[in-house]
Amino acid sequence: MGKINIALLSGGDSPERGVSLDGGRQVYQAIDKNQYNVVIYDPKKDLKLLVDNAKSIDFAFLVLHGSNGEDGRIQGFLDLLGIPYQGSDVTGSAIAMNKLISKKLYQQNSICVPPYVFINKNSNEFIKQCALLGFPLVVKPVAGGSSIGMSVVHQKSELEEAVHKAFDIDSEVLIESFIDGREITVGVIGNLQVTPLPVVEIICNKEHAFFDYKAKYTKGVTKEICPAKIDEKLTKKAQKLAISAHFALSCSGYSRTDMIIKNDIIYVLETNTIPGMTQTSLLPVAAKAFGISFDKLIDKLIKLGLEKAKQ
Repeated sequence: MGKINIALLSGGDSPERGVSLDGGRQVYQAIDKNQYNVVIYDPKKDLKLLVDNAKSIDFAFLVLHGSNGEDGRIQGFLDLLGIPYQGSDVTGSAIAMNKLISKKLYQQNSICVPPYVFINKNSNEFIKQCALLGFPLVVKPVAGGSSIGMSVVHQKSELEEAVHKAFDIDSEVLIESFIDGREITVGVIGNLQVTPLPVVEIICNKEHAFFDYKAKYTKGVTKEICPAKIDEKLTKKAQKLAISAHFALSCSGYSRTDMIIKNDIIYVLETNTIPGMTQTSLLPVAAKAFGISFDKLIDKLIKLGLEKAKQ
């Protein structure tokens, strides 16, 4: 059997382009060249080339984040070209990218979420609605990733500025109660049946009120503990919630769900359909703790994607 031809997609045109390029480089370095022929494509400039080469491509490995990468658009494009890929399809990707729809589906599946208010640019009197939630509040774009456009608001006078910042990213905004607790994340891997990975706890230094863009991608700003130092009951509960969130949003292949623990209540924040793919990213860290090295994780995701395409 010959090598599998892989199109490695990284870059794109979202605000998370730099993170995507870094992940793409690390995946390229780690992927098993004895099994795979790998060509890198940047969707920002290489879509026509991808179309031209589609018949010779066996699989696309996506290291894309944000709009036009994680929101279902590139997945639909690949579907039209007949190229299988890892992770969620158009439906799951689009749903998980929309934090409002995600929250509604979480709630329908008895998954606890922070209380929230939804606004768009036509919303009036949202400040009164927010006052009912109480401060502090988290203001975030409905669609987007890496905490870009997100703010923690401690008093009413800060609210409008935070809302305008979020509107710079998206035309729809969520304002939710800030849960002051322990931040954790849980990855799952699998198609029809999924396996939860060890829980990772994220501890930011005191300069950061939350796990923002700088905290995510600046070395030494946060500490990740895996497995998290929580008891077995909370661990199993968090893993069960990650599985529930994964299926509630119609995800497939793999995902990573972010949560907050306060007073033994676990609040689900959001689910990522293409988690970061550097060796120090949260999903690969959890996979390593589970006994899956970075190169084997890449291999497993490819095989799951090919398996799903056959189904």
